[in-house]
Amino acid sequence: MTLANSLAPARDPSLRTAALFDLPRAAAECRIVVAMSGGVDSSVVAALAAETGAEVIGITLQLYDYGAATGRKGACCAGDDIADARAVADRLGIAHYVFDHESAFREDVVEQFADEYLAGRTPVPCIRCNMGPKFTDLFRMARELGADCLATGHYVRRVEAQGGPHLYRALDPARDQSYFLYATTREQLEFIRFPLGGLPKTQVRELAEDAGLRNAAKPDSQDICFVPDGNYAGIVTKLRPEGGVPGPIVHAATGAVLGEHKGIVHYTVGQRKGLDIGGQPEPLYVIALDAEARTVRVGPKRMLGVTQAVLKETNRIGEVPEGVQLTAKVRSLARPVPVTLERPLGDGASCAIDFAEPEFGVAPGQAAVIYAGERVVGGGWIDSTIPVAS
Repeated sequence: MTLANSLAPARDPSLRTAALFDLPRAAAECRIVVAMSGGVDSSVVAALAAETGAEVIGITLQLYDYGAATGRKGACCAGDDIADARAVADRLGIAHYVFDHESAFREDVVEQFADEYLAGRTPVPCIRCNMGPKFTDLFRMARELGADCLATGHYVRRVEAQGGPHLYRALDPARDQSYFLYATTREQLEFIRFPLGGLPKTQVRELAEDAGLRNAAKPDSQDICFVPDGNYAGIVTKLRPEGGVPGPIVHAATGAVLGEHKGIVHYTVGQRKGLDIGGQPEPLYVIALDAEARTVRVGPKRMLGVTQAVLKETNRIGEVPEGVQLTAKVRSLARPVPVTLERPLGDGASCAIDFAEPEFGVAPGQAAVIYAGERVVGGGWIDSTIPVAS
């Protein structure tokens, strides 16, 4: 039984899988490069690509220390994951190459992650990784290999439209990863394919089992790949010891010193737990972080509300439609909320977004991703916010 039997009907099974890759000509004449992290999603993409009849090459980027990651759950692109990717490639009979990107990943993602926390911001390293090693470097490698496209296991949809392809949310909202891909450029989107964007995760696992892949039941990683235990502060203080220097916890409204924190890298805007300042008349949240003064400012939830966020390094995918209500997600798990743009989005420029209603827990360093319905319009990094009270 072929994997195509589980997909949309077609007389020739290879046509069903080929349609997922939007190949420019007959599959037998094409070359597909697949980004293989070692997880079930990218492995299924490789299996689907192989079934088209095209030549398939798997590429895995080793992003951090192989030995330290071996046997560790939640890893990606290191340790046992590389072995899983190689085993899948062998099973499918496709070429597979591993490239050492540890130093570039450390500089572009891990070091920047630490610097952002040290500056009082809350970073999103998965977006940085997509902007750097996973798309920019893989894009270049796939081009050098003469590929017709680069395929990944991300749950988003690439939809052809007038003027070029657009990026859409995945059909399965529980798996949608569009928040992490807002920085995809038009050039990249022309070349990259996302075959899983129209499939639920349950079907992807079924496809993996049908293909006899050894990682069919492999758990999904739940944390940042280089911080699988969730201890972000531990990584940051190891790289930037000054981030663990204590300082005052101050009430944002009264200026009263309420306690001492254990290092600014342990906190983020909107945080409530871990403040250790009992005896207050109402629950207090982190309202702002003053990295220069090593001060954590706290206050009641109402002080978290903001009316505007200023974005920097913005990217736009296609034209911003007129007369359509735009929405924005300010965290990966946040619900999209109505916004308006004060200035044009894209080309790396800054742009302010106004919230229709006060939005809470908007943290500098996170990304704000703009949508027009299901379509990703673009987004940028949150640089600053304007609170309701000002």
